[in-house]
Amino acid sequence: MTPKLYVARSSEIAARRLGNETMIMSGRDSTLFSLNEVATVIWEAADGLTALDEIVERRICQEFDVELGEALRDAEALAEALAGHGLFLLSDKPFQSVPALKEQT
Repeated sequence: MTPKLYVARSSEIAARRLGNETMIMSGRDSTLFSLNEVATVIWEAADGLTALDEIVERRICQEFDVELGEALRDAEALAEALAGHGLFLLSDKPFQSVPALKEQT
């Protein structure tokens, strides 16, 4: 059995949704990232309390008609890549508290 992976957005970023995509700027080094529609759904659902596999099953598979195994592999790779840039926090347990996000509208 694969351990659960919980994802939370870092508070050290600035983010703005533009249509179906999201632009994120890292507070660490001012690098700019662009998330496509699928990655945006994961980004918005990353509350630190919901496991990534649940996000994928409930949101990605339902909205984009994709197979769970493939979608989960892609979502895990995305989460790890964003965590590597300091945009996501990852844990094998739900986060007790997640710092407030500076999201621009």
